[in-house]
Amino acid sequence: MGKSTADRILNLIHRKGVLRPRDLDAYEIPREHLARLHKRGLVTRVGRGLYVDVNADLSAQHTLAEVCRRVPGGVVCLISALQFHGLTTQMPFQVWLAIIRTMREPKEPLLPMRTVRMTDRSFTAGVEKHKIDEVKVKVYSPAKTVVDCFKFRNKIGLDVALDALRDCLAEGKCSQDELWRFAKICRQTNVMKPYLETIS
Repeated sequence: MGKSTADRILNLIHRKGVLRPRDLDAYEIPREHLARLHKRGLVTRVGRGLYVDVNADLSAQHTLAEVCRRVPGGVVCLISALQFHGLTTQMPFQVWLAIIRTMREPKEPLLPMRTVRMTDRSFTAGVEKHKIDEVKVKVYSPAKTVVDCFKFRNKIGLDVALDALRDCLAEGKCSQDELWRFAKICRQTNVMKPYLETIS
């Protein structure tokens, strides 16, 4: 493998943050060159088919980037989204990812992820786009995340949903109107109404 090929791959990793072997196809670079760079210790394998620069200054949220690179159709949700927005001190050991109900369950044993399924309207509402380590990451907005916490309270606990509701309003990260709008979309108005009335 010539030096120029190695440099091209390292430049791609620097630009993209996380590189998959198939990303090389568009540049007509054989995929095995990425494995050779890994053997030479120039790139690090962080998941099945996911590589980063060995010298990369990775953020604390890099796992979100890894998961979203592997499952680009997913949206970071629930506790992972709360953590992203600074609405919890919990550090989830899994990335909570929403997928649309018709999507096949992603299987990635080397990446810690837990999925929840949503219907079309609920899935597309409140999606924000951010960039983490040069990777485009979709995360639900604070208000949508709080509503989702009530919707999936059996999975994460009602106490988590209530804390998220209080913190989101107290820190001005959403309004009651926003919460109510997403509660209607996600059919959580009856569940959330008494808690919203208590806080107001």
